[in-house]
Amino acid sequence: MSEGTTPVATEQQKALWLSTTAFTLCFAVWTIFSIIGLSIKEQLGLTEFQYGLLIATPILTGSLTRLILGVWTERYGGRLVFPAQMILTGAATWALTWANSYPTFLLAALGVGLAGGSFIIGVAYVSKWFPAGRQGTALGIFGMGNVGAAVTKFLAPFVLVAWGWEAVAQIWAVGISLMGVIFFLIARDDPAFVERKAKGIAAPSLAEQFAPLKNLQVWRFALYYFFVFGGFVALALWLPHYLTDVYGADVRLAGVAAASFSLAASVFRAYGGVLSDRFGARQVMYWTFGFSAVLLFMLSYPPTDYIVHGKDGPIAFSTKMDMWPFVTVLFALGFFMSLGKAAVFKHIPVYYPNHVGAVGGLVGMIGGLGGFVLPIVFGALLDLTGVYTSCFALLLVIVVVSAAWMHLSIRAMERKAHGEALDRLPQFPELQEIHDPERTVMPRTLEDWRPEDKTFWAEKGRKVARRNLWLSIPALLLAFSVWMVWSVVVARLPSIGFQFTQNQLFWLTALPALSGATLRIFYSFMVPIFGGRLWTTLSTASLLIPAMGIGYAVQDPTTPYLIFVILALLCGLGGGNFASSMSNISFFFPKSEKGNALALNAGLGNLGVSVMQFLVPIVITMGVFGALGGAPQELADGGQLWMQNAGFVWVPFIAVSTFLAWLGMNDISDAKASFKEQAVIFTRKHNWLMCLLYVGTFGSFIGFSAGFPLLIKLVFPDVNALQFVFLGPLVGALSRAGTGWLADRLGGGRVTFWVFAGMIVSAGLVILSLQAQSFAGFFAGFMALFFFTGVGNASTFQMIPVIMRKETERLAPSLDADGRRRQAERESAAIIAFTSAIGAYGGFFIPKAYGSSIAMTGSAVGAIWLFIAFYVLCLIVTWVFYTRPGGLLHDIEHRRAAPAAPQAA
Repeated sequence: MSEGTTPVATEQQKALWLSTTAFTLCFAVWTIFSIIGLSIKEQLGLTEFQYGLLIATPILTGSLTRLILGVWTERYGGRLVFPAQMILTGAATWALTWANSYPTFLLAALGVGLAGGSFIIGVAYVSKWFPAGRQGTALGIFGMGNVGAAVTKFLAPFVLVAWGWEAVAQIWAVGISLMGVIFFLIARDDPAFVERKAKGIAAPSLAEQFAPLKNLQVWRFALYYFFVFGGFVALALWLPHYLTDVYGADVRLAGVAAASFSLAASVFRAYGGVLSDRFGARQVMYWTFGFSAVLLFMLSYPPTDYIVHGKDGPIAFSTKMDMWPFVTVLFALGFFMSLGKAAVFKHIPVYYPNHVGAVGGLVGMIGGLGGFVLPIVFGALLDLTGVYTSCFALLLVIVVVSAAWMHLSIRAMERKAHGEALDRLPQFPELQEIHDPERTVMPRTLEDWRPEDKTFWAEKGRKVARRNLWLSIPALLLAFSVWMVWSVVVARLPSIGFQFTQNQLFWLTALPALSGATLRIFYSFMVPIFGGRLWTTLSTASLLIPAMGIGYAVQDPTTPYLIFVILALLCGLGGGNFASSMSNISFFFPKSEKGNALALNAGLGNLGVSVMQFLVPIVITMGVFGALGGAPQELADGGQLWMQNAGFVWVPFIAVSTFLAWLGMNDISDAKASFKEQAVIFTRKHNWLMCLLYVGTFGSFIGFSAGFPLLIKLVFPDVNALQFVFLGPLVGALSRAGTGWLADRLGGGRVTFWVFAGMIVSAGLVILSLQAQSFAGFFAGFMALFFFTGVGNASTFQMIPVIMRKETERLAPSLDADGRRRQAERESAAIIAFTSAIGAYGGFFIPKAYGSSIAMTGSAVGAIWLFIAFYVLCLIVTWVFYTRPGGLLHDIEHRRAAPAAPQAA
C-alpha cells in the first residue's frame, strides 16, 4: 500500500471479502474436472494418460496466464482485470457442454483454466489495500478461496448424479459470470492505483516489472510454492480417481473424502498468514516441510505383506492403510500445506512491494504448473510402477529437496552472520536488509523466571505458567489414554478371534505399565537436558506409533502374539510422559501454587484413563466410527466390532496436541541441568521414601485402572464391565485434580497419612464383598480406593517440594538464598519425576498379582490382602518420618514454623 494513502477499515474489508468470494468461485470452476472428468473419461473411453492430461489442462492455462495477468493488474488495476477474467472463464465453462470429442474438450479446458489466473489478480489487488504488517493475514484470508476446490467436490457429485455433468458446467459457468458482474459494480480501485492515476504517474514498464525475476531467490520461492500449491492442486484433481480405484468408493463418497483434503488445504491458509505475521515465514515453512515429510512417508508406504521365518515356522502379517485413516492423514497434510502457501506469499509484497504482480505471477505460475505437471507424472508413475502410492513418494522427494535447499541457505546465512542468534535472523536470506528481528523473535526460552517474586508473578509469570499448564494437560491426558488402552482392548480380544490364554492376556495388560514405569526413569531427567517444550512435543508425537499400530494389528486374528507384546510395550511411551510432564510443570509455579498446579496437571492427565475407558467401548461398537478404521470384526453372536478404532481414535488429537505444544510452550533457562547434576537425588533418603509412598498412591491408581475391567470380567462374568469401568479412573483423576488445594492448606504429610488409612478400610470392604459375592460392595470398595488414590497422588507430590526446601537448608548451607531456591527446585523436579517412574510399576504388579492369586488360589482375595499389608507399611513410614511430633513436616504443617522461603535475587 502506498505511503500516505490510508483506506478506511470498511473499504479494506470490502475489498478483501469481495476478492475472497470471487477467488473461491474461480477456484471451484478451476477444479471442476476433478468431478466431471470421471464422467467424461468413461464417456470417451480415455486412457490414464489421456485422463491425466484432460484434468491438468485447465491448470496449465491458469498457471501460464498468471504471469501476464499479474502484470496487467499492476498496469490496469484489479477492478477491471478481475471481472474480465471471470466473465471469459464463465463463457469457456459453458462451452464445455458443446464439446463432442477429446480435442474439443481439451480446447474448452484451456479456456476453463483462465479461472486459475484469478489468484495473482487478487494478490496484487488485495496487497495494495493493507500495510506490510497485515499483508500476511490479509493474503492468508484471501487464499482461503482455495476452498472452492472443496465446494466443487462437495456439491458437484450430487448435481452430476441428479442431472449429469453438463448441468455442473452450466451452473458453475453462470455463477462465475454473475460474480464478475457483481465485482465490477461493487469493487473500487486500490489506493495505489488511484494515487498513481491522480498524480499522472505512468504504469511500470514490462522491463521494470520483470527485473526481479533474475534473482535466484525468487525461483527458490517458486519451488516452495510448486509443492505447497502445485501439490495441493494435483492431489485435489487426482484424489477422486485414486479413491475410486484404490478403495472402490463411489463418486459421491470419493468427492466428499477428497474435499476434506481440499478444505484443510484452504481454510487454514488464513491461519498460516497470521502465524507468518507473528512468528515469521521461515518458522512456518519449517513446520510445513517437516510435518509434510512425515505424513507423505506414511502415505507413500504401499500395502505390504511380511513373512518372518520364526522358530515354529513362517509368521505372516501385513500393513495397509484403510480409507479413513488415509483421509485423516491427508487432512493433516492439507493443513500444513495451507500454512506453507500463506508463508510463501507473506514475503512477496514485503520484499517486492512494487513488483507484486510480476514476482507473485512467476511464483504462482510455477506453483500452478505443479498442478499441471504433477497429475500427468502421477499417471505416468502409476503406469510405470503399478504402485498407487508412487504419487506420494514423488511429493516426498520434492519436500525433502525444498527443505534441504531452504535449510542450507539459512545455515550459510548464519555463518555469514558470525553467530547471531537464530531467532533474530531474517526469515529468508534474501530478506536480510529489511528484516525486523523484534517482530519475528519468539521467546521460547525464558531467561528471566522468578515465580516467587510476587510482582513478576502477577505481571507476567502467572499468564505464562498457566498457558504451559493448559497445553501440558491435554498432552498428558492423551498419553494416559494410549498407555491404558490395553485395559479395554485386551478384554475384547478373545471375542474377535484371538486365541490367547488368560495368562497371556494378563501379560498384555501388565506390559504397558512395566515399560511405562521403566521409561519414566529415563524421562525423569529429559526436561532439564532437552527443555520442556521440545521434549513435550517429541514425547506426545511418539504416541502415534502405538495408536496406529494397535489400529492395524487388531484387524487380523492371525497377527502373532509377539506383535501384540511389542505394541503393549510401546504403549508405555504414554506412561513415560507423566514423569517429564510433571517435572516440567513444577518449574513454572511458586511454592504456594505448586501443589495445586501439579494436581491439576496430573489429575486431569489421569483423566485420560477414564476418557479412554468411556470412549473406546463406544467407538468400537458404532458403525459411524468403524468407517474410520476399515472393515468390522464379526462376533460369534452375529454382532460386529470395530476394534481398530481403539487406536485410531486418538491419532488426530495427538497430532493437534503435538503442534500446540511446539507452538505455545516454553523452556526455562534455570531448569537446564545435566544428568550428573540431577543424579544427586539418588543419595537423598527422602527420594526413596517418597518412591515407596507414591507406589502406594499412584501405583495403586494405575494398577487398579489397568486390572479393573479384566478382574470384573473374571470375578463377576455376568456383569458388563465395560459400561462403567471408566468411573473408577474418573473418580481417581477428579479427586486428584480437586484436592491439590487440600494438601496446600493442611499439609501433604497429614493428608497422605489419612489416605492410607482410608485405603486400608476400602480394601477390607473389597475382600468382604468378594467373599460374599456382592458386586455392589465390591464396586463401592473400589470406588473408595480410587478416590483415596487420587487424593494421595496430589498430597505426596505436594510433600516433595516442601521436604526438599527443608533439606536443602541442611545439605547446602553455603549457598545463598537464590542458590538454595534453584537447588531445591531442581531436586524437587527430579524427585517428582523419579518417584512417578517407580510408582508406575504398580501398574505392572497389581494386574500380575491378580493373575497369580487367581492361578494359585482361585480368587483375587490373596492379592488384596497383600495390598493391605503394603498400605500399612506406607502408613507407618508416613507417620515415623513426616507427621509425628518431631517428624520432618510436623511443625511446618501445624504452622509452628514456616520453612525459610528463599528470596529471589
